[in-house]
Amino acid sequence: MNNIWNEAKIYSPSLITLDMCNLESQIRDLEASGIKMLHVDILDGHFSPSMPLGFETVKQLRNKTDLFFDCHVMTSDYDYFVDELISIGVQQIVFQIETAKHVDGLLNKIHNAGIKAGVALKPSTPLSVLDYILDKCDTVVLMLINPGYASSGKEDQIHYGGRKIKELRAMIQSRGLNTKISIDGRISPQNIADYGNGLVDIFVLGTTCLSRTNLKESIKKLGEYHDTNNI
Repeated sequence: MNNIWNEAKIYSPSLITLDMCNLESQIRDLEASGIKMLHVDILDGHFSPSMPLGFETVKQLRNKTDLFFDCHVMTSDYDYFVDELISIGVQQIVFQIETAKHVDGLLNKIHNAGIKAGVALKPSTPLSVLDYILDKCDTVVLMLINPGYASSGKEDQIHYGGRKIKELRAMIQSRGLNTKISIDGRISPQNIADYGNGLVDIFVLGTTCLSRTNLKESIKKLGEYHDTNNI
């Protein structure tokens, strides 16, 4: 697998943004553009109203690419989904802290399988929920829009996103941890400009940054934007 974890800024295109009828060619376009991580959303239709991907799709893709699979599980019950992802051979599993019955135990289970683990927080979930488990998290995902609303285009990013990111970074630094911060939810080039210099490590890219009809050009323009703005 590619060595991406120590990079200062990581782009993680969301699998559900891609053309489902041409996934393999789209993956090849991402690889050719220098992308090393793929964000894989796993939903059960309960926690979030959509169900875009099945495990068979993820399994087939795992056999066709060495991209780092960064999986975000949004379900009401985690054991089955986590077990399936472990068997597929993903590199990281992040789950919603709000619906996990045994957060500490689930983090241990994922780590014991040799996989990076973390939690995701809905916009209104306070950072205080991380107090006792932050040291066990390789990554914390901050959602900047509510689950299930990203594709509708009807909801803006939360206005307190910047404050929440800065407070989480301060919490991580005060404890001397190496936990990565990932942000997800209508991420724009401006978001990357605002938070890409030491605040956020992983940017989940969706339709705001990427065009499924021309992925290579989208990523090229994103790179040019950042070069111009010295990000």
